[in-house]
Amino acid sequence: METKILKSETLSKRGQKRIRRNLLEAFVAASKTQGSKKKILTDGDGRVLSYAELLRPVFALSVPLRKMTEPDENVGVFLPTGAGAVIALFSVHAAGRIPAMLNFSAGIKNLKAAVKTAPLKKIITAHKFIEIAGLSALITELSEVVEIIYLEDMREEIGLSAKIKAVLGPMFPKIFAPSPKPDSTGVILFTSGTEGNPKGVVLTHANILANVEQIDQHVDIEDGDIFFNPLPTFHSYGLTAATLWPLISGYPVVLHPSPLQTKTIAKRIFKTKATVLFATDTFLQQYMRASADGGLNSLRISVCGAERVREETRKTAEVRFSFEVLEGYGVTECAPVLAANQPGDIRGGTIGKMLPGIDSKLEPIEGMEGAGCLWVKGPNIMKGYISADNPGEIVPLPEGWHNTGDVVSVDDEGYYVIRGRIKRFAKIGGEMVSLMIVENCACTVWPDHMHAAAIVPDPKRGEQIILVTDHPDPKRHELLAWAQTHGVPEISVPKKVVSVESLPVLGTGKMDYVTVTSMAKKALGIT
Repeated sequence: METKILKSETLSKRGQKRIRRNLLEAFVAASKTQGSKKKILTDGDGRVLSYAELLRPVFALSVPLRKMTEPDENVGVFLPTGAGAVIALFSVHAAGRIPAMLNFSAGIKNLKAAVKTAPLKKIITAHKFIEIAGLSALITELSEVVEIIYLEDMREEIGLSAKIKAVLGPMFPKIFAPSPKPDSTGVILFTSGTEGNPKGVVLTHANILANVEQIDQHVDIEDGDIFFNPLPTFHSYGLTAATLWPLISGYPVVLHPSPLQTKTIAKRIFKTKATVLFATDTFLQQYMRASADGGLNSLRISVCGAERVREETRKTAEVRFSFEVLEGYGVTECAPVLAANQPGDIRGGTIGKMLPGIDSKLEPIEGMEGAGCLWVKGPNIMKGYISADNPGEIVPLPEGWHNTGDVVSVDDEGYYVIRGRIKRFAKIGGEMVSLMIVENCACTVWPDHMHAAAIVPDPKRGEQIILVTDHPDPKRHELLAWAQTHGVPEISVPKKVVSVESLPVLGTGKMDYVTVTSMAKKALGIT
């Protein structure tokens, strides 16, 4: 297959201009454009906050934070989705520091790795969050390698100068806060660790603002739309698309601290009359099951990323609740959104078209016809990686191109189809078999259950595929019969099916394939 560069629609001149600023400037500008009294954020406890009620504590908290830290120091943010996380993020910016968003569900090993990689000397969290989430033991262990700062303690240190700054800062941000360049580091995130150790991903202010503008140009939002975001802000999708996009573009957003509270979320969507929901396929399925008929009828669209959207998810949303499911695609390194279906233009099985301003190319893969490894380039592509081997050192991308690691095909009309990750293809008897196809077959045969495929060693054929499922009594012959009648090669039918009580899901909503593989090996007695 010949490698050629595919170009998407051009980012508008307005969008190109709006990305040449920093995140705090963009947030303050939104407040001035929309009006500082506009109610923009509904917190998890039901409080409805205006731009002014968010910006005042941002500038106030930046005063004690500046005393506790050094200029341009990386500061960890260890908080759930909510007003506290938003205020902490922008407070770090207002103090002239760089926020690093930490995954509190990642476990102590990955957290210590993140502290070392960034590197971090201090982390901001809240006593109330640690108590409610039951994270006291984890924080105690984490405090061995980094200093913990609590929001409640910082508020007690707010004096007269901080109060003055709280009033004047939103009006004159360039006087009361540093003004970093658009191409300087805006946030440090960490890869999910689904396939190995997490790496630091360095996104500039311009990267994130570019993605905000790209999404805004690509997805039509209606007057009166209300966003609902239960996704974590330590995840790129939950941060950029589901939190910063509405705040900077002036769309009211309802934030919820955990995507796992399915019944509560279904009730809050109904109560707040939210119209745009951010989710993953797995979480959306759970919310719909937890909702009474009509309970989610306020929704107009649900934007799903991080994993493939199943056809039964779309059908349930349409038949029971009359809303559309837009499947999108992105990676942390791209701030994160790269492509998405659009309202009224949904192509099932595709991730839609590339967002404006993104170039892409498909590099050939041996044994794959009509598809290739997706590389992308554009204003939203990260500054570079940081690794634990060289803490704090940013390794830039060669010529600005990022290898997504995903195998993709593109049709004549420009719609992209994800065929799987390169790491999620098994080589069996010399043939490449996609684990995504294995999972798709299982989802079709057993639509009411979750399934994940894993690769384990095979002494005769090199590798074999094992299906791990929460189906209580899965019969392999049912998969085989379906494959034979639908033209799926028998080589794509897993050699063994393992039933477990539940499948492991990361806090981002993605399947935890590292643990799935361990489960598969354990079932086969492989160490």
